[in-house]
Amino acid sequence: MRFLATPLDGAWVIEFEPIRDERGSFMRTFDAQAMQYHGCNPRVAQCNVSLNARRDTLRGMHYQAEPHAESKLVRCTRGAIFDVALDLRPRSTPTWDGRASS
Repeated sequence: MRFLATPLDGAWVIEFEPIRDERGSFMRTFDAQAMQYHGCNPRVAQCNVSLNARRDTLRGMHYQAEPHAESKLVRCTRGAIFDVALDLRPRSTPTWDGRASS
């Protein structure tokens, strides 16, 4: 697993690193120690699956504050996803200028 930093403190893009051989491939999709190292709470409180029947489906917005905040792990297994994270913490500073980054 490779953790790529984002402009939002505490939010990561995690890329899988498949190991391939003649049988196919294998890849780690969760590593509690790596999650903790990068400041994420590795305790799994829930595991959910969502299937959208139509393209461009919006799934809810969620707000969590201490003492009920949770780490979220979002994964798209087929198709594409547009995930938005907003930093509403008082100490946060705007970092997005409205342009997509590559």
